[in-house]
Amino acid sequence: MKSKKEILLPGGDSQLRYTLGNIEIKGKKALVLGSGSENIALEIINKEADSVELILEDYESLLISQLNLNDIDSITPKLMDFELTDFAIDTFDIVYAQASISNTRRNKIIKEVKRILKNEGVLIVGEIIKLEKDIPQFVSDIFEQSDLEPLFVDELKNYYNSRSFEIQDVVDYTKTLKEYYSSNLSKLKSSVSELTENEKSYYKKLINQISHQSKAYLKQGADKYIGFYTVEAKLNKR
Repeated sequence: MKSKKEILLPGGDSQLRYTLGNIEIKGKKALVLGSGSENIALEIINKEADSVELILEDYESLLISQLNLNDIDSITPKLMDFELTDFAIDTFDIVYAQASISNTRRNKIIKEVKRILKNEGVLIVGEIIKLEKDIPQFVSDIFEQSDLEPLFVDELKNYYNSRSFEIQDVVDYTKTLKEYYSSNLSKLKSSVSELTENEKSYYKKLINQISHQSKAYLKQGADKYIGFYTVEAKLNKR
């Protein structure tokens, strides 16, 4: 099943298609974490989920989500820290995160996910990962600039198994990153030409970061070291 709208995140629509094709959604309570996930939340609610919550961590992302979902009464984006949400214990049947927790706060976020996910609830998480344990400095710089702390690919299963999750499946979607970074670079070039000088100054850091990451992946060999994997795991609190 193809998603109806573009998903501008690492992994593209692959993780969502996996979820729609493999996870029982009808009648379930779902939580989606991360900016750029509006279309994911929409697709899940369209599969007859009982409810879908979408949470963002910064005000700009919240405003964008509200604009994108302004005519959708069933989904109200909310501003929360991922590691300290307002939800009660055992609230959700499904938690979905795509490239939104591969950072320095992963441990705290996963601890919070365990608190709000029901026993035997499902976690679908897309992780930016390291394909090699030892990586060159320019790849380390990319991770640092993006506040990423990727797991080494061989450590991925053990990380979740050691935190009371039972791995159901692990899928390698690394090949989708080329399209993701190509799309980013193309959109950047078209967007920059439309910005005023003041806007260019305001967004300079972000523009440089996106440009640097995309070129490093596409032209400088970072693709040998950066991957994207989706994990389906079931929580076992007992």
